[in-house]
Amino acid sequence: MAEASGSALGRRLTELQVRGVVDPAVPGNPGRRGGAGPSDHRALTIEGTTVMVPVYNATAQDSPYRLTAGDDGALHVEAEGVMPWAVEAPPEPRFYGLQTADGISYRSIALLHGRDVLATTLLQTCIRFRDRTQSCQFCAIEQSLEEGRTLVRKTPEQVAEVAEAAMRLDGVKQLVMTTGTPNSDDRGARLMAETAAAVKARVPLPIQAQCEPPEDPIWYRRMKEAGVDSLGMHLEVVEPEVRRRVLPGKGELTLERYYEAFAKAVEVFGRGQVSTYLLAGLGDSAESLMACCERLIALGVYPFVVPFVPIAGTPLEGHPPPSTEFMLQVYGAVGGLLRASDLSSEAMSAGCAKCGACSALSLFEATPEPAF
Repeated sequence: MAEASGSALGRRLTELQVRGVVDPAVPGNPGRRGGAGPSDHRALTIEGTTVMVPVYNATAQDSPYRLTAGDDGALHVEAEGVMPWAVEAPPEPRFYGLQTADGISYRSIALLHGRDVLATTLLQTCIRFRDRTQSCQFCAIEQSLEEGRTLVRKTPEQVAEVAEAAMRLDGVKQLVMTTGTPNSDDRGARLMAETAAAVKARVPLPIQAQCEPPEDPIWYRRMKEAGVDSLGMHLEVVEPEVRRRVLPGKGELTLERYYEAFAKAVEVFGRGQVSTYLLAGLGDSAESLMACCERLIALGVYPFVVPFVPIAGTPLEGHPPPSTEFMLQVYGAVGGLLRASDLSSEAMSAGCAKCGACSALSLFEATPEPAF
């Protein structure tokens, strides 16, 4: 593939995130396999921007891109017909070597994401996961639990202990907390509030909580008062047929129900402090994604658009990722909507959009010209 003309960073990052990289166990933070959220990837820094790049799934194994290390330890991404790209792999964090007084490894409680984000799944089970006719078809939340790499439930005290160490030893700048959906009307908000309070009692770390919309909107205020700085409630996909196919259980919560929840959450957290994940490449058209993003931005919600990354062991492990051109089209349009608004990833207190490592959207948000 020939080098793109003009500013190539946006295209480079998008290309790597949709096609992955063959990774022959180059030293550094090895990233994540399985588990909740985006996974089967590791962090790479290119031209000062750190992104999560798939390395462990089938897509990456077929990638034309390969991570190589020279005799001097310098890393490059190489492909036929492309000038090598110099990259860095963030080192494995120091807090990974610690454990609690009762012998639980810190890395079983929380992981480093990107370059400076601590991430944890408070409840590693979900009411829908065991029934694949109801579960989110891309989700691998219980894989890491089954493989003994994490705990079924992290206590607030455990997360606070790890957060203090990660901030002190590795310069972590924010905490992202997610959860499998419990069988309760608060949808995990109670866990979020209890954990946020424990963390803030030890360290002044900005926190994003992620959960499904709770039945009672009072939980937005409770989370905020407990120390949650921003909130993520994730749509994932948009079109009705796609939601039925990809989110057979969670999709029963309609888009309108989410829009109502977003409006109530913004009243508490403020414009730009509520966000949602949109997984591009699962069947939604570019036009549907753009229309949804326009409505979200009008509500004050940041639409974090991410290319779908198939995770091994899930029903969608063989689903192809979106094309680079599709992502560039969506990024360009959504970036324009964000530039015309008062929302930005940089202004968010904490969260996936603030980190930005799973998407190239922030590059398109920041420049009036397409970054390719």
